[in-house]
Amino acid sequence: MQGNTFLIAAMTVFLIGGAPPGPAGANEPPAAEPNGVITLEDAIALALARSPELGVFPYDLRAADARVLTAGLRPNPQLEIEIEDVGGRRERSGFDAAQTTVQVGQPLELGGKRAKRTHVASLDKELVQWDYKSARLDVVHETARAFVATLAAQERLAWAERLLALSRQAQSAVAQRVKAGKDSPVEELRADVALSESRIERQKAEKTLTAARHSLAAAWGGQTPAFAKVEGDFYATPEPLPFARLTATIGDNPDLARWQTEEDRRRAALRWEKARGVPDITVGAGMRRYEQTDDAAMVFGLAVPLPLFDRNQGGVLEATAQLGKVRRQYEAARIKTLAALSEAANSLAAAYDEATILHNDALPKAQRVFEAAQQGYRQGKFDYLHLLDAQRTLFETQARYVHSVAQYHQAQADVQRLTGRPAGEPDPQTPVTGATK
Repeated sequence: MQGNTFLIAAMTVFLIGGAPPGPAGANEPPAAEPNGVITLEDAIALALARSPELGVFPYDLRAADARVLTAGLRPNPQLEIEIEDVGGRRERSGFDAAQTTVQVGQPLELGGKRAKRTHVASLDKELVQWDYKSARLDVVHETARAFVATLAAQERLAWAERLLALSRQAQSAVAQRVKAGKDSPVEELRADVALSESRIERQKAEKTLTAARHSLAAAWGGQTPAFAKVEGDFYATPEPLPFARLTATIGDNPDLARWQTEEDRRRAALRWEKARGVPDITVGAGMRRYEQTDDAAMVFGLAVPLPLFDRNQGGVLEATAQLGKVRRQYEAARIKTLAALSEAANSLAAAYDEATILHNDALPKAQRVFEAAQQGYRQGKFDYLHLLDAQRTLFETQARYVHSVAQYHQAQADVQRLTGRPAGEPDPQTPVTGATK
């Protein structure tokens, strides 16, 4: 991916397959770790396919399907066996005058209970699907941040290695000038110290990269990274969208979109609780046998509860309160998301401005100062301290540039998560501009 790697790479992957995959087999061998070059698109595809966090949702979805199935079942019939006039005296002793009744009763739900109960269970399943969408966004978000951290660590290591090479060249040049009597031995000691500091920076950069690689591999459940490196257009920093456009798309965030389903679910639960206040009836039919006369007859029955005390008033009141509560919960979630989006958007804009200034102004000037100091030192116009100061300024500016670009992409990932757009869809009305390598 070139130019807009961090804008469109994950979007394609995210939109492939919106439902949780089937549960993996218990004896399924672990997938091999990817090797070679990893792009952002590769990393997100791996994370979505192998993430341990997403692996639980197929089971949650199956459980929700099971609840829908259970909610749609009718009540089981009842078998009733009754023996009367047993164990009395005289002619009613033993079973001689017994009356045996075998009856089957079927409860009949009234008030549309089964349909309402099934509707509640189906909305519970939709909420599980919303939770899955949120979890997918979280995986994309964390993977993108880990990928950016790894790419930035690679850049820092590359610059640390360049700094180390320049320090070695400077140390060798200083040693030759000292040997020729052109510089004081103190200058050689300064060059040795600078070389040691460059080695330390290189080791620190290497350790940081190792930690970042492990964090990225953990995004897809890996324990030991086997990939060679990550690859992407790190220095591409398109101009951020205006905050007004970002807030206009906040409804795509499943953390907010789910609340409509939550409201529907609680309204359906209220209807179900009201239906539960309607008493059910039980109808039955069977046979009665008279042992004394060896006769039999049909028996019919009807049982109707009398709702004198319990009409499920408590259940209705609770469901009413829960329905009133959902709107406040949505507003609280929306305000919290807008506040987080404002913070992320401001961080994105600040990082963009810093990266642009460093790329267009500070970094080219620092490079020219360093090159002039190098040339002046070779010609004997400047001392080594002047060269060392120019070298430090250049690499501190470069390190700050890498840091600001990394912050840009991290903030971009935060904005995309909060707006529910996995890698941010580029706005056709916004020109794609910014610093490039």
